[in-house]
Amino acid sequence: MPEVALSPAFPPEPPRVAVIVPAFGVAHLLGEALDSLLDQTFTAWECLVIDDGAPDDVAGAVAPYLSDSRIRYLATANQGVSGARNTAIAATCAPLIALLDGDDRFRPDYLAQTVSALEDDPELRLVTVNAMLFGAVPQERLCFTGKQGSGDGQHGTLADLLDRSFGVYIGSTFRRADFDRIGGFDTAMAQSEDFDLWVRLMELGGRAGYIDSVLGEYRVRPNSASAHAARMLLGNIRVYEKARSALPADAPEQELLTRLLRQSQQALDFEYAVDRVVEGDIQRGLAELRRVKALVSGPVWTFSFALWRVFPRLAGPMLAWRRRAHSRGAGSADMSVIASFSALWA
Repeated sequence: MPEVALSPAFPPEPPRVAVIVPAFGVAHLLGEALDSLLDQTFTAWECLVIDDGAPDDVAGAVAPYLSDSRIRYLATANQGVSGARNTAIAATCAPLIALLDGDDRFRPDYLAQTVSALEDDPELRLVTVNAMLFGAVPQERLCFTGKQGSGDGQHGTLADLLDRSFGVYIGSTFRRADFDRIGGFDTAMAQSEDFDLWVRLMELGGRAGYIDSVLGEYRVRPNSASAHAARMLLGNIRVYEKARSALPADAPEQELLTRLLRQSQQALDFEYAVDRVVEGDIQRGLAELRRVKALVSGPVWTFSFALWRVFPRLAGPMLAWRRRAHSRGAGSADMSVIASFSALWA
């Protein structure tokens, strides 16, 4: 009897990784994400596409892919991205979890490399990769361009994650057992829910792994939730506060957290001062900007502050223009909070 080749739709072993695809508002892009999953060189995966009460036709977009038994679809009432991911993960069974947003893409070797890294090293709490940013950015560019972390560039500590010297791409892979131990995504987090998850995973001990290859593609959209620096800073402040409460009082990261909270609050004060100026409260806003202007430097800012002393009414349109110019894809994910803020206003 001739040997029958197994179709990729029927993997020869149980799934080793579950790919979670939230698709709220991106039905028109979902096919690109799922095509990138079907193109994986690693085939022992399951996928759950979750429709979190989306306003668009996610069911219609996923329908052509359901002939592959590895792909399933789940519709729920709207509960936010954290709740949606928690629900989807609970409906899968593989020991590893990979995140793929419905408007992003994996490169063909993404799963092969991340799954192998986690299976080979029990000390890894998560594995992240480099990715290409595309979409609403002036030009495509890498997510990470410098050395990752304070060590060998391939691993990160909790402190490295906290100060953002080790950046984590959202399309990362981690262990289900660790995810369950920390209680999943915190549904009370309105911003920085992914950063919060990475930090809490690292609080379990061990290290984060980095694969220095472009294995993902991250789409920046005009209405990206991270477009406004103040929202990002508020989310990060909450993550730092949670970490400070969770860690022992004598943990070495406590001093770092105190510094990061102070710097983040200063950066947030700067953002709010810009808001005041742009909204017309020029005198008060400029006074607040001058109190925290050490956060920004360079000849452009020196000239601007001098100009505004003479012509304060120019501050509003100048700052509004600067914010618009940098509102899309301004900060790369490998920057620290304050470095990212400085890049936004440089």
